[in-house]
Amino acid sequence: MYNNYMNLKEELLDKGYSIIASNGYHSNDSGIKPVLMPMNNDIHFFKGLSVADRIIGKASAMLLVLSGVSYVYAHVLSEAGRQILEKYGIEYEYGELAEYIVNRKGDGMCPMEMTVKDIDDLEEAYAALKDKVASLAR
Repeated sequence: MYNNYMNLKEELLDKGYSIIASNGYHSNDSGIKPVLMPMNNDIHFFKGLSVADRIIGKASAMLLVLSGVSYVYAHVLSEAGRQILEKYGIEYEYGELAEYIVNRKGDGMCPMEMTVKDIDDLEEAYAALKDKVASLAR
């Protein structure tokens, strides 16, 4: 559907999506939900796809790598997210590199980034993030 990364990046910004993938998937949801939700149905949902996302921290980066993404554009990318993409050889671009992803109140680290801060295993991160999202929904 998308023949180059620039179309994804432009559509992400022009249409105000939080995420868009080269298979046409897009979402306006915030946080990691737009990455996590399709993976709950098919863990390899992003396999071979290009993805453009407004904010990618370590949590989203780990999920996308686990799912098999091939390219990532992040409008804002955390340093820990960048390290994950580098470690797994995922091609990426970003608009702004941040020390870490800030929580919604703006007074600390995003809870998803905190959840995986000391986790290196992708499967372990996926399980921890699913648990965290479930606990926040209660």
